[in-house]
Amino acid sequence: MKSTANRQSYGVKGAPYAHPSPTTTLKRARSAPYFFLVPATLLFALFFALPIGYALWLSFRKVRVSGLGLGSGARSEIWAGAENYTDALSDSELLHGTLRVLGYGCIVVPVMLGLALLFALMLDSEKVRFAPVTRLAIFLPYAIPGVVAALLWGFLYLPDVSPFYFVLDKLGMPQPDLLDGGPLFLALSNIAVWGGTGFNMIVIYTALQAIPAEVYEAAKLDGATPVQIALRIKIPMVAPSLVLTFFFSIIATLQVFNEPTTLKPLTNSVSTTWSPLMKVHRDAFGEGDIHGAAAQAVIIAFATLLLSFGFLRAANRRQKQEAAR
Repeated sequence: MKSTANRQSYGVKGAPYAHPSPTTTLKRARSAPYFFLVPATLLFALFFALPIGYALWLSFRKVRVSGLGLGSGARSEIWAGAENYTDALSDSELLHGTLRVLGYGCIVVPVMLGLALLFALMLDSEKVRFAPVTRLAIFLPYAIPGVVAALLWGFLYLPDVSPFYFVLDKLGMPQPDLLDGGPLFLALSNIAVWGGTGFNMIVIYTALQAIPAEVYEAAKLDGATPVQIALRIKIPMVAPSLVLTFFFSIIATLQVFNEPTTLKPLTNSVSTTWSPLMKVHRDAFGEGDIHGAAAQAVIIAFATLLLSFGFLRAANRRQKQEAAR
């Protein structure tokens, strides 16, 4: 009988097969996660990092026109430095668009998050009926694309085709023009609130479902009413979810584009520079100033990052102060 130490593995063709050493096996095990990260890294580089880098490169360049701009060498791309950025920061149209978006956000964010929190608390109540159907009905508008939602509401705002204006006319009631002046902010905000409340409600409702039932039982034993439980237990415990939804809402507000662009053919009150992103789109594809538009896009992205980072840092600092108490 051969000893176990003398045994040797053979391959398919009878050749001796050498087993990998423990060191080689350990190296393979350590390098395996990096192979799994390769597809995600490539996608991130191609569709996120590369476009950002290309936009940065374009923002520091401009087109120089020689003579009448005719001929093969009349137009050349040269280094512009910070010229595109100074032009963007001194552009009054970009500033006015930013102010309009801030006013739009002051309406959208509080109303949308307030309704999302209210609906989440109602669905989390013990007395609620048909909770799955109600939850689906509230979330359903979020599944509708933003352009389609803006078109639907745009026809409802248009006096000539809106059934609401027909009813108001039959009742002899005033018919406000929601696509002109100050009401335009309310009309645009309504579209965003209608479409975004369901998503934020799901996030908050999921956080409410994660609260242990023992917490509610202890509060009921202490004599707390449902309203007191909601105000003193549920809302403080879902504060991280509220911070998250507020963070997402700020980003979505600063990047508003679909709603005003879709409503623009229906009214003269929405200009091509109503929001910062609309101005970037007009300059890049309407006027052909791709380099100036790239600088504006970088400024908007940096402002969004700075505002979001500042808000998250302030929220984390407040949470640490409350935890220290």
